Amino acid sequence: MAKKKAKTTFYCSSCGYQSPKWLGKCPGCQAWNTFVEEREATEKTATFPELAVLNQDSRPQLLAEIENTPPVQGKSRIAEFDRVLGGGIVPGAVTLVGGDPGIGKSTLLLEVLANLSNNGQRTMYVTGEESPGQVKLRSERLRIVAPSLYLLSATEVGTIIAHTLELKPQALVIDSIQTVTAPESTSPPGSVSQIRLAAAHLIKLAKTINIPLFLIGHVTKEGTIAGPRILEHMVDTVLYFESGTQHPYRILRAVKNRFGSTNEIGVFEMTGSGLKGVDSPSHIFLAERPAELAGSLVTATMEGSRPILTEIQALVSGSSMAGIPRRTTLGIDKGRASLMIAILEKQLHLLLADKDIFLNVIGGLKIIEPAIDLGLMGAIVSSYLDRAVPASTLLLGEVGLTGEIRRVNFLEQRLGEARKFGFTRAIIPKNNLGAADKTSITIEEINNITELPAILFPNNDS
Repeated sequence: MAKKKAKTTFYCSSCGYQSPKWLGKCPGCQAWNTFVEEREATEKTATFPELAVLNQDSRPQLLAEIENTPPVQGKSRIAEFDRVLGGGIVPGAVTLVGGDPGIGKSTLLLEVLANLSNNGQRTMYVTGEESPGQVKLRSERLRIVAPSLYLLSATEVGTIIAHTLELKPQALVIDSIQTVTAPESTSPPGSVSQIRLAAAHLIKLAKTINIPLFLIGHVTKEGTIAGPRILEHMVDTVLYFESGTQHPYRILRAVKNRFGSTNEIGVFEMTGSGLKGVDSPSHIFLAERPAELAGSLVTATMEGSRPILTEIQALVSGSSMAGIPRRTTLGIDKGRASLMIAILEKQLHLLLADKDIFLNVIGGLKIIEPAIDLGLMGAIVSSYLDRAVPASTLLLGEVGLTGEIRRVNFLEQRLGEARKFGFTRAIIPKNNLGAADKTSITIEEINNITELPAILFPNNDS
C-alpha cells in the first residue's frame, strides 16, 4: 500500500494567511512574495493534560461577581521599563519584545527577572539560543545576583510547560519564540506554523496560571518582528527596541499595550555592565549640540507624559542634479517635511526648488507630532540664510498650510523642561498666550510664518 503523501499548505510570512497553492500577492495583507510552503499538522492540536486539569473548573461568571485583579503585580525597579508597560508588570500579561540582534533585548529581560528575584519572586529564564553557561557569563558581566532566578535550556513547548507548572515561577521569559517548537507541527523551528502554535500554547499557559510572560522576538530586515503578523495580535503588549548598535542609547517603544498608553517611551544607555535607564533623555539629545551654528535649533516634543528637548538640524545646499533636488529626512516624516518646505517657498519666497535639503533629528528619535513644525522650519531658514540662532532659543508651534501658527498642547511642561536646561527664550504661537509662565523665560509670540526671520534674527535684516 502506497504511503499517503503529506499535505502541504502555503502560509504568508507577514500575516499568516493560508492558501492551498502558492500566490504571488497575499490576499490578506497585499504583500508580494511572502508565501512559504509548510507541511500541515499530522496530529490534532496538542492539549497538554496539565493545563486541561487547571482549566476544568472554568465556567461562565457574572461580571459583578469577578474579583478585581490588581492592575500591577509589581515594579521591575527599572523605571524606564515600567513606564513603557504602563506602570508595572500585570499578572497574566503576555509581552512581545522585538529589536535588532545585539540591541539589548535579552540583557534587559534578564535584568528585569533579576530585579523581581531580588524582590522575593521566583522567576525563570528559558533560553533556546544559548546554553545556561553562556547566560551565566552574561549575568556575571551584568553583576547580577539573583537568589531565585532559574535557567532552563529548552526548545520544546511541552518541556517548557511541564517545568513551568512544576516550578511555578512568578515571571517567565522565552528567549526566543522563534526557537520554540510545537509537537503537532513538523515544520522547522522559526516557521510560520511553529511560531503561531508555540505562541498559542505559551499564551494559554500564562493566562491559565496567571503569570507575566515575556517573549523575545527577532526582527526582519524591514524592521518587523519575524513570524506571522497574527503573533502581535495574540499578545497583550508589543515593545520595540529602536536605534542602531553603533549608538549607546536605546529607545524602547510600545506599539501595542492593552494596559497602558502607547505614547510612552523608555530611554536606555548600553554600558559595559548592562542597560541603564536614562532619567533625563533631553540631556543625551542635547549633550553634543554645537553652539551658534546655522541650521541647528531646539524644540520640545511630548512622548506620553514626558517632555523631551531635541535638536533638529537642517542642511540646505545647492543641488548637483538640475530639476531634481534631494529631500532626505531622518526621524521626521518625509511628507510633512515636504509640506513645510512648500510653505516656506510660498510664504517667505525662499528659492528652495534648486536646493538639496537634509533634515535630521539628533539621537535617533522619531517625531510625528506637529508641534515641531516651527522648529523644523526655523532650522531650514537658518541654514538657507547661513545665520545661527542663539543656542538658548526654543521654538514651538504647529504650522498650517496658509502659514498660520497654531497652538500646542502641554506648553507648560515643555517650557518647564526647557527652563531646566538653561533656555531663556521661547518662540511660541500667539494662541498659546496665557498658558506660558513668563517669569523665568522670555516668551515671544508669533502669529504667521512670515514673521519668523525677523523674530529669529532681530539684529539683522532678513
